[in-house]
Amino acid sequence: MNEQVAIQKEKMTNLKNLKDQVIVITGASSGIGLVTARMAAAKGAKVVLAARNEEALHELTDELQQAGHEAIYVKADVGLEEDVIRIAETAMKEFGRFDTWVNNAGVGIYGRAMDVSDQDMKRLFATNYWGVVYGSRTAVRYYLERGDRGALINVGSIFGDRGTLVQSAYASSKFAVHGWTDSLRMECEREGVPVSITLIHPAKVDTPYNEHARSYEEYMPVHKGMIYPPEAVAEAILYAAANPKRDVYVGSQAKMLQFLGSNFPRFTDKLWEAVFPPTQYDKHRHANPLEDSNLYHAGYGLHERGTNLGWKRKSSIFVKAAKHPVITRIILASVGAWVLTKMTRKGDD
Repeated sequence: MNEQVAIQKEKMTNLKNLKDQVIVITGASSGIGLVTARMAAAKGAKVVLAARNEEALHELTDELQQAGHEAIYVKADVGLEEDVIRIAETAMKEFGRFDTWVNNAGVGIYGRAMDVSDQDMKRLFATNYWGVVYGSRTAVRYYLERGDRGALINVGSIFGDRGTLVQSAYASSKFAVHGWTDSLRMECEREGVPVSITLIHPAKVDTPYNEHARSYEEYMPVHKGMIYPPEAVAEAILYAAANPKRDVYVGSQAKMLQFLGSNFPRFTDKLWEAVFPPTQYDKHRHANPLEDSNLYHAGYGLHERGTNLGWKRKSSIFVKAAKHPVITRIILASVGAWVLTKMTRKGDD
């Protein structure tokens, strides 16, 4: 009897290794979702790919299957609850379960807060916020019914921790995602739901987000400055799929902006007002027409990266640190001890 209790307790607390998992990924046809799908499959996971671009999904699924991986796809608009439920039903029909659900799908709008139409804002929230709500509820209900712990991973944003100019609608939707994730996590923990809920906080990431976004501005949206590869976000997502984590920050700029905004809000306002707007567009290119964005229909697929400008990093130290917390603490403690020793010796001199 005690052995059965121990086994059940282990099932409620542990997450499976990636090679033993079935992973649902929304927004899988480009950018972060595309890279995550390829990386998860390469690590042995079975993947359920969801997006609006059926042609891209079909091609990606063929690519993975021909490489010997198990993959299926579902054409779905996460802004529609019935489509999200259909994703789960397809995973159950094909694989009999899913172990990790990744809410990654998202759309963007570049435009001043007073300029963006109500209709466009509502459509953005349908994908960025309601898509996360529908996916979260679907996953949590399934884990509760199954009684075997799974992972829910919501992809937030640097702008979900701190508001911004030019992308006010997008930032607001990500604020909502962050609040939803924190609230749901507490409720699930209090009620003993067997789920690990992780919020990913990416900084600027080199994906086609800028090309897909609807822009009210004259020039082509881009990321400038320090930009992280989508592989860094995928690495964070897949680590959280197998290792319970509350939050994972991708990029030092994400953590720094969150810290500054929380502790020095007025200073951050002034700094951001001066620095941020010029980093959001390329004056050498005009923005795409509004109707070419992916706000209301699928954008082009199978592109991992966009046309962004700046220092493109190869990885994120913050993600590496999250994966090796003990080593990170030892290194920080050693550095601190070394600094303290140097200061003490200087004082003695």
